[in-house]
Amino acid sequence: MILEKEKKRNVYLGLGSNLGDRGENLDNAIDYIEERIGEVIATSAFYITEPVGFESANQFLNAACKVETKLTPVEVLQATQWIEKKMGRDVKSQDQRYTDRIIDIDVLLYEDVILDSADLKLPHPHIQERSFVLFPLAEIAGEYMHPILHKTINQLKDAIVPPTSIA
Repeated sequence: MILEKEKKRNVYLGLGSNLGDRGENLDNAIDYIEERIGEVIATSAFYITEPVGFESANQFLNAACKVETKLTPVEVLQATQWIEKKMGRDVKSQDQRYTDRIIDIDVLLYEDVILDSADLKLPHPHIQERSFVLFPLAEIAGEYMHPILHKTINQLKDAIVPPTSIA
């Protein structure tokens, strides 16, 4: 994959928090995204959702944002990992074992790039099955065409059960 240097590109990020002041955590993450990745063009509402893939008494607050960036997909991933560490997340989920977290930032879409590496898969491989991703993402990119599934985000969203509620 060869990308033209210095050209601004759109990247969509998914955000989640279920520890501490979840709203403040998402707001802080968005501030760091502006600082480290690029201009945040749009942010969805915050959604209250149940944990997926693990048991917890703590509900999540989830959102999505659209960012205009000059970074490559791998550089965006590195920046999101830096933000997570800066905000206090020491351990990423391993072997699909999820845990409570102060912040989680996923790279969902980067233009129409399709990438399958050990560190980064684009589009995110679970977009179509996760209401906590699709509903916020549909607010800011409803007509975006998934480059592999060839359906819009709205079409994918309409095929699943909605999350708990909007905060």
